Amino acid sequence: MNTSCGLSRREFFGRVGGGIVVLVGLTPAVLRAQDPKRLYPEDFNAYLVIGASGRVTVFSGKIEMGQGVLTSQAQMLAEELGVPLASIDMVLGDTDRCPWDMGTFGSLTTRMFGPALRAAGAQARLTLLSLAAARLGVAQDKLVARDGMISVAGDTSRKVSYGELSRGARITKIVDQKSVLRAASEFTVMGRSPARLDGVEKVTGAARYAGDIRLPGMLYARILRPPAHGARLLQADTSDAEAYPGARVVRDGNLLAVLHAHPEAATIAFARIKAQWQSPEARLDPENIFDHLVNTTTDQKTATERGDIRAARAGAAKLFETTYRKGYVAHAPIETHTALADVRDGKATVWASTQTPFPTRDLVARSLKLKAQDVRVITPYVGGGFGGKSANMQAVEAARLSQAVGKPVQVAQTREEEFFYDTFDPAAVVKIVSSLDGNGRISLWDYVVYAAGERGSALLYDVPNARIHLVGRTSFASETDSASVHPFAVGPWRAPGANMNAFAVESQIDIMASAAGIDPVEFRLRHLSDARMRRVLQTAADAFGWKAAAAPSKRGLGVACNVDAGTYVATIAEVKVDAATGKVKVSRIVCAQDMGIVVNPVGARMQIEGGLTMGLGYVFSEELRFHGGQVLDRNFDSYGITRFSDAPRIEAVLVKNDELAPQGGGEPSITTTGAVIANAVFDAIGVRMFRLPMTPERLRQAIAVKPL
Repeated sequence: MNTSCGLSRREFFGRVGGGIVVLVGLTPAVLRAQDPKRLYPEDFNAYLVIGASGRVTVFSGKIEMGQGVLTSQAQMLAEELGVPLASIDMVLGDTDRCPWDMGTFGSLTTRMFGPALRAAGAQARLTLLSLAAARLGVAQDKLVARDGMISVAGDTSRKVSYGELSRGARITKIVDQKSVLRAASEFTVMGRSPARLDGVEKVTGAARYAGDIRLPGMLYARILRPPAHGARLLQADTSDAEAYPGARVVRDGNLLAVLHAHPEAATIAFARIKAQWQSPEARLDPENIFDHLVNTTTDQKTATERGDIRAARAGAAKLFETTYRKGYVAHAPIETHTALADVRDGKATVWASTQTPFPTRDLVARSLKLKAQDVRVITPYVGGGFGGKSANMQAVEAARLSQAVGKPVQVAQTREEEFFYDTFDPAAVVKIVSSLDGNGRISLWDYVVYAAGERGSALLYDVPNARIHLVGRTSFASETDSASVHPFAVGPWRAPGANMNAFAVESQIDIMASAAGIDPVEFRLRHLSDARMRRVLQTAADAFGWKAAAAPSKRGLGVACNVDAGTYVATIAEVKVDAATGKVKVSRIVCAQDMGIVVNPVGARMQIEGGLTMGLGYVFSEELRFHGGQVLDRNFDSYGITRFSDAPRIEAVLVKNDELAPQGGGEPSITTTGAVIANAVFDAIGVRMFRLPMTPERLRQAIAVKPL
């Protein structure tokens, strides 16, 4: 299915083995315009096959990295098709078996791909009902489809299974977006929380990741890495490494590696290389990076502009000018970037830990000078991605080395390499000028964001005079600023840009609420005409048991709102601050989300809890230390992520909205974490934090500047 040319129906069914096939296309009109006698894989994103056994196989380019889409996709299909969940097999992320897909990121799988998959199930159900009507000799509207069987209404003895209808069939259908989907009131699979399809494998250790794949004769690679980004290799003496028993040294252009049949031996032999490097002058560090971003970023865009900014500023009763900053943040997944490649006879197979199997396939093909159809990428389970497993350097390296030696080669980055070669969430700056009029209402919002991009910058509140200006990276689809502005590669990090923008926006809203002497929840409601956001915020306040009081109230309570991936989120937190040590203890978080129809409630709550827990890392400790291109944090001994002991009591509240299709769930909760904690700290001790992470040292410094 990875070829860009058309397949005849005979060729296609030769691959899938016959049955009833429904093609899932996000742009089916394009497919219909093609030659009806041929199938064009690039025009559909997945397909399902109902086989003679009655089992249903879904082939999707999406991947499972812990977020639960293996199960939720199956639930959506089972609901519309009318089959038990246990009868569905999911094949994900295999470029030879699955149609093209751009990748798994941005909380797009459920909200963008889900409707098409549901429509495919409904289309397949209609096809089966039509076949059953002819088989049973009754009108289609007299039939009932349930649990993989079609029976005559009122006479269950007259029935036929899906498998029987599929037996010997060679039927191809293109999903019709007009297919009638089941109403939420009819759901028997969606809206419930069955055991995860990958649960048993993962809790028993049977699940296989890229690093668990073993092939006969495979070699393990250790690759020579520079001591700093931008460093140039002057010379490398590999004679001692070559003398190590069983070791093989490979030089391929800029790639220098030691291979061995045993990973420990590869490490020992690799340590014998004597390399000399020339590193560039180190000019940037975690303190001067912010001025650098403001002074050097380009690619400007005004996203919003309304009213009269100058007049509003001149007529302001109270004016607020603030600057917010955030450093670089690493993805730090538990599974490091890993790939195993087997290149021989002009073809390549790569098992890769990646969020983007098809772009990885194309990258490997270009590197090896092969055709894309001669490269196959298989994606096993991925041990955490968070946006970071899209660059796929390890897959290219493994493929190049395998091509050089004619044997399978595994490249598994060490933890030190993972930190060094991560594509970091970029450091960013936000500058805001806002104002209140004489009635305590927001009259001005002038917002400039550097390097974080547009996501999360939109203003939820009713402000007559507003401007939102983006400087530098306007989206993570572009790398235009990365090489010249940042000292190392940057890229998407769970809700890219939205964490920084929400921190700045909701902190600024809180500053104005406090200046107006108004309770922060009430202040937000006064400026919210969006009924959906009002409902979510009020739900969070009710669940928390919120009592109105202007900040700082010394209670240590904070609130923050945002819209991300189509989901509306409101978060309330309670903290305790030790002013002497600067340590903050988060004791409770309530997070309410309206994410439309909830496919799997337990899975949705897990994503909310996971987002908030991960968010506490960028709030309190996660910031990369660097000196020029040299990354100083290389492991968890110096780079701190959230520990279990840091996790507070979390209450995830799902706001019912069955009128809206399922929206994104993997990222929204993390976006509010920075602001909600900063606002709670201010409420506790009257000290405002303008930089993330808010380490104990920085909090102590802020307290010293403004005594309690």
